[in-house]
Amino acid sequence: MSTTESMASLHSKRFPGESADYRRARDELLVAEIDLRRRLEEVAALRRQLPFGGALVQDYEFEEGAADLDDTRTVRRVKFSELFERANASLVVYSFMYGPKMAHACPSCTSILDSLNGTAPHATQRINLIVVAKSPVERLRSFARERGWRNLRLLSSAKNSYNADYHAEDSDGSQWPALNVFARRGSEVRHCYCTELLFAPAEKGQNGRHVDLIWPLWNLFDFTPEGRGADWYPKLSYDT
Repeated sequence: MSTTESMASLHSKRFPGESADYRRARDELLVAEIDLRRRLEEVAALRRQLPFGGALVQDYEFEEGAADLDDTRTVRRVKFSELFERANASLVVYSFMYGPKMAHACPSCTSILDSLNGTAPHATQRINLIVVAKSPVERLRSFARERGWRNLRLLSSAKNSYNADYHAEDSDGSQWPALNVFARRGSEVRHCYCTELLFAPAEKGQNGRHVDLIWPLWNLFDFTPEGRGADWYPKLSYDT
């Protein structure tokens, strides 16, 4: 957008009591927001144009609890290749930081999954969506009951190497959040994408922010004058 366009008001809507200074600054911001929207769309198009990555290294077997959260006994084994319930759709896998050595689930991942639990019934009309964590399935189901996650497929990778192979776990067992995308073509499953921004060189004043686009919390804060804040992070509970 040209400088001339940015200097003129971009629409006729006005809000009660706004000043000329406010409108001028708001129009400048609107130009930046239009540019950001365009750039986001361009980056999304680049993701879609990626060639397929490597074939799945093994048909991982996971453990999954019953669809009914109140059923604490039923556990079934499911292979990675069986997760494509919507046959021609991509599989999105979120790696949840909740390993067997962790006393508590990651509060930030929990915040993300609280939101994805609401999104899942809509998202699964177009994609396959699962959540994988390293803890035993019984521990995951217990936590899911606490949070009321009735829409998420939560799988335990406690008995396979998925987390390590797709960079959600370090050699010392430390867990990392990651979002990976896979596609099945015929009998072959191929890797498509990972949120690798986490591994890129850090910029001053920035954390990884590699899964921000699926995390409503921070995006909501970004609309406010106080923003994200320098030292606030989600908690598992706000009772105290």
